[in-house]
Amino acid sequence: MVKFGVGQPMRRVEDERLITGKGRYTDDISFEGQAHAFMVRSPHANARIVSIDTTDAKAAPGVLAVYTGEDAKREGLGIVASPAADMLKNRDGSAIFKTTRHLIAQERVRYAGDTVAVIVAETVNQARDAADLLLIDYESLPAVADTAGALDPKAPIVWEEAGTNLAYDWTLGDEEGAAAAMKAAHHITHLKLINNRIVVNAMEPRAAVGIYDKGRDHYTLYSPSQGVHGMRNYIAQYSLKIPVEKLRVVTEDVGGGFGMKTFVYPEYPLVLFASRMLGRPVKWTGDRSDAFLTDSQGRDHVTEAALALDKDGRILAVQVDTIANLGGYQSQFGPFIPSLAPRGMQVGVYKVPVLFNRVRAVYTNTVPVDAYRGAGRPEASYVIERLMDKAARELKLGQDEIRKRNFITAAEMPYKGGASLPFDSGDFERNLTDAFKRADVAGFEARRAAAAKEGKLLGQGVSYYVERTAAGMSDYARIAIDGESGMVHVWTGQQTNGQGHETVWTQFLATRLGLDVEKIKVHLGDSDILPGGAGTGGSKAVYLVTGAIGDASDKLIEKGREIAANELEAAKADIEYRGADGEAVFAVVGTDKKIDLFQVARLAEKQADVGELSGDGEYNQKGNTFPNGAHICEVEIDPETGVLKIPSFVAVDDFGHILNPLIVAGQVHGGIAQGLGQAMGEHAVFDNETGQLVTGSFMDYWLPRADDMPSFDLTYNEIPSTSNALGVKGAGEAGTVGAPAAFINAVIDALKPYGVETIDMPINPQKLWSVINAKRSAAE
Repeated sequence: MVKFGVGQPMRRVEDERLITGKGRYTDDISFEGQAHAFMVRSPHANARIVSIDTTDAKAAPGVLAVYTGEDAKREGLGIVASPAADMLKNRDGSAIFKTTRHLIAQERVRYAGDTVAVIVAETVNQARDAADLLLIDYESLPAVADTAGALDPKAPIVWEEAGTNLAYDWTLGDEEGAAAAMKAAHHITHLKLINNRIVVNAMEPRAAVGIYDKGRDHYTLYSPSQGVHGMRNYIAQYSLKIPVEKLRVVTEDVGGGFGMKTFVYPEYPLVLFASRMLGRPVKWTGDRSDAFLTDSQGRDHVTEAALALDKDGRILAVQVDTIANLGGYQSQFGPFIPSLAPRGMQVGVYKVPVLFNRVRAVYTNTVPVDAYRGAGRPEASYVIERLMDKAARELKLGQDEIRKRNFITAAEMPYKGGASLPFDSGDFERNLTDAFKRADVAGFEARRAAAAKEGKLLGQGVSYYVERTAAGMSDYARIAIDGESGMVHVWTGQQTNGQGHETVWTQFLATRLGLDVEKIKVHLGDSDILPGGAGTGGSKAVYLVTGAIGDASDKLIEKGREIAANELEAAKADIEYRGADGEAVFAVVGTDKKIDLFQVARLAEKQADVGELSGDGEYNQKGNTFPNGAHICEVEIDPETGVLKIPSFVAVDDFGHILNPLIVAGQVHGGIAQGLGQAMGEHAVFDNETGQLVTGSFMDYWLPRADDMPSFDLTYNEIPSTSNALGVKGAGEAGTVGAPAAFINAVIDALKPYGVETIDMPINPQKLWSVINAKRSAAE
């Protein structure tokens, strides 16, 4: 009998290693003779580099080398690439302006934190001390940090070559049709929103160890990533300008990614370059200040939206006009995130005949912006669910009623119509109805009255989110049986960042082969093992890798059938694999003649033409999956202090077939916490005149603590996806997509006595106290 097979809440196999301190993160990796790198950052957000005098720094104790932009240019180093810039066109069909981001700034810096020099020394403290001896002459220039303000004709220009701060002007949908629908509408709901900027703040800072082997003319990079193959390809092609086979990228344990660790950063190719120049390994480990100043950041949109409805409260059209901040440079996928990543998702789960979406991306003298958990989908869901909430109040409809009138129904699945998303499955009304019951919406007004007696404001907010997970990608897996040890080894092209991937794939293969999970070991993060890998991101890991593992196990079984046929003296056609009822054997059909899986593996190891019992698999997912669900949040506010708490948070989700409920619950908990974190207080604030990051440490940047979060009430309606054999839908980002709108809608509901119709994230006590007191003063 297989223990902890698919569908069971098995505890994570990786947890014992991680919580007992046996994890191996990049900073744990060291090599004999390694040197240490320190990155010198620009203190200016916008400046010309007049000169750099490295004389004293090079003479400092322990210093091995100092590299500047001039050195990088002389040695032919490349850039940090933004391939996403090639995916987009302006609304007039013209190409968008592409920024050039050198590994070390050359002549100009465009945000505070831009790398201006690299110092390599025997110890990191020696390198850090030598940085103080660099003499850098800057010509400081005016800066711009405000997202909407970047389009002001008087704003400083970040890229003079472009002649404007407008990176692109992109549209999707039917502009004329949306305008006509607005003109014919019985009611139009208008809303202006700010989606605040986020510092990712992964638990593990970025790090890198570079090794150059002169004899092989080959590089090896150790770094935390969300996929070694993509990182290898971008570094080799764009940064080092070498064939990909000359670079190996290794990622072991990773302490959180959230999109940010997908990307190539200058430090990664620079330690490889330094290793080549010095002939020894070079290590760099970022600190928390580096993370605030140089990790890609998230969100940062200013949006004006409109919802047109007929006299019955049914949607006629959606218009969305967004200004999105890209920062000082186009990050790896930065231009893609506010445009193509959420394309069409501003319609949510509703029947929408017409959508028109305009996105104007802008450059500012701030940290580059890229994918952050959900990558465009939380921003899109926030727009439509804030619109639906405001429209319901204006039309005096219930929060459930306006949504149910516009839902695509289960009977209409699969659905393709108008501007709505091409859903393959789903029952939105069922999820919302279940959520209303679990949240006891019927009893809310009694709870509100009880809170009022205690001098508190109580509000309830609803959000119905949908997430579109990634598709059109291939992933790979390799399975090999070690006959002597009795272990099955699995390699995949994905990379776990704490999601529990090792556990889910262990469960899947255990069920597939009929083995106990203790006999399976999952390996991740080595670009030399497999031909490719899609990397983690876009909530696609489960269906991509299980598909690849399924293909690999089929090929392994096929190879095993041939070996078993020879051993059992039967035709291959008469050999079947039995992976159930406590067996993992090859057997002759209709007989009790059989041979154990590991016996077959030992036979394979003795055959020179076979070598091992293994299988290599590949899987391509063509269609998206659409995780969706209803979130209902209650917020209690003390009007005298602005202090708030969340008494309850209910989520009813549809993730299709759930492979491990415990893993899914962990993902939903984390997603909701990050969504609420943004809504409740996280905010990267830049001074608009200097471009300095005001919230540059945990002294100034708020993060949610455990006692800020409620006990989440989670349930699932498993409605299988038809886009993959397992029927699964991604779950990793869903909580982040649904939580912000539910929370903000609840805050607005709580502030109803003061006539508050809209309020922007983040909602902290100071903002609430100011809003309430301003309304009180106006009423006096």
